[in-house]
Formats: sequence, C-alpha cells, structure tokens
Amino acid sequence: MNDKLIFRLVTFISIFVFAVVVILNRKLIPVTIPTPAFVYFLPKLNAIINGTCSVLLLISLYQIKRKNIDAHKRLNILTFLLSSLFLVSYILFHYFVKETTFGGDGFIRIIYYVILITHIILAAAVLPLVLLSFNNGLKMEIEKHRKLVRWTFPIWLYVTVTGVIVYLMISPYYTF
Repeated sequence: MNDKLIFRLVTFISIFVFAVVVILNRKLIPVTIPTPAFVYFLPKLNAIINGTCSVLLLISLYQIKRKNIDAHKRLNILTFLLSSLFLVSYILFHYFVKETTFGGDGFIRIIYYVILITHIILAAAVLPLVLLSFNNGLKMEIEKHRKLVRWTFPIWLYVTVTGVIVYLMISPYYTF
C-alpha cells in the first residue's frame, strides 16, 4: 500500500474510534440487553492491560537501545494487541455502564481532572501516531519510524500510565 492510502486508512480508523467513544460516552445508543456480569470487571482489566502496556513499552525501548530489533518488534506488536483489547474492553464497558463521577474534593479533585483531561486528549491523539509508527516500523522505514516515535512513545507511555492512575483514583467511587 502506498503512503497516501495508509494515511487515509489511519485517518478513517482514528475518526471512527473517536466517534464510537464519543457516542458511547454520551449514551446516544440505548442499551437494549441486560448487562453481563463480567462487564463490572472490565475497569480493573483495563488498568491491568494499561499497566502491562507501560512495562512492555519500557522494555521495548530498552531492546531497541540494545539494537535488538526482533525483540523490539515483537514487544510492540504485543503492546499494540493489548491496547486493541483495551479499546474493545473500554468500549464494551462504556456501552453498558453509566459514567462514574469522581467523588474527591479539594486539591485531589483538581489533580484528578488534570490527569483525566490530558489522558483523554492524548489517548485520542496517540492512535494515529501508533498506527503510522507501526506502518513505518513494519515496512522498515527506519528514519520515518524514528522521527515519529519520538512523539508516539512518550505519548503512548503517558496514556498507559495515566490510565492506571485514573482507574486507581476513580475506582473507590464505582457504585456497582
């Protein structure tokens, strides 16, 4: 596939995923079936996935610094697959469960919302970066890959780490 087609595909996927998340968070699609019991475990699963992805991203960085390209590639593919699983789990949870409101107050409330807002914005921004970075890496377009990953890696790592922090801060306020 040529770069123009890849860019269009990445743009479509990114807009589609963003739209699905917005639609679910606004509850624009009515829930017509009972909530399966496993859905209530998904936030904890998502935090575990995010934490695992954080560790895998750091190990991947270590491997590429040691010029172990094969391990770097395998780790990033695994991280991508786990992040994809996270996305499916996140969408499923938000389809069924009403949004939880943070119950803390004072300074901790400000900290929570700063982390949450930056997490949400960067989570939306990182998807196209990850997809384009993957494309460049898999095609062994090393220079393009390096230039893009300078942005992708820290944003992706921030999103995975703050995903765990957001879960730890909001989980005491779950009502299910």
